[in-house]
Amino acid sequence: TLVGGVMGMNQTQTRKLMAFSSIAHMGWLITALSLNPKLATMTFMIYITMTTTMFLILTPMMTKTIPDLGLTLPWHPLLTLTTMLSLLSLGGLPPLSGFMPKWIILNELVSNDLMPLATLLALASLPSLYFYTRMTYTSTLTSPPNTSTTKLKWRFKPHLAKSLTFLTPLTVMLLPLTPTLSYTM
Repeated sequence: TLVGGVMGMNQTQTRKLMAFSSIAHMGWLITALSLNPKLATMTFMIYITMTTTMFLILTPMMTKTIPDLGLTLPWHPLLTLTTMLSLLSLGGLPPLSGFMPKWIILNELVSNDLMPLATLLALASLPSLYFYTRMTYTSTLTSPPNTSTTKLKWRFKPHLAKSLTFLTPLTVMLLPLTPTLSYTM
């Protein structure tokens, strides 16, 4: 978790950031696997949902770097909101879907008297939260320069995947369903 977070802090390319994000989430997944295989399965399913949503957003936008997010997304307000919520969910902020697996894993660690490991995991996730917040800030709160007098936009409107409409609500609102998921597994 710490390796993926620290390595991702200095990156500006979105593909590399998502790769380091996967490394960071693997730390949580391996910890969950050592505690409870059902918890690891639930964590993996939620992570796959969040990551697939981000890839479905980033791929058609053709964004290669973080500054590209600030140039592309202002033309798509709904996609900007979706990107913000998906990134914050990947960071594990409550009340979004990415928070609950981390909370359950930390709870399991504390109940098994593994407080140092729980503290280490919680602190090791802060660098990842930093680069997710940086991506969120760039994509939502910065606006592109508007110096062109032409009416033609230099970016084409992307063709978004239809599955994005199904995965986006799951990325954002899976938190209330987590107790149901954990009992059925």
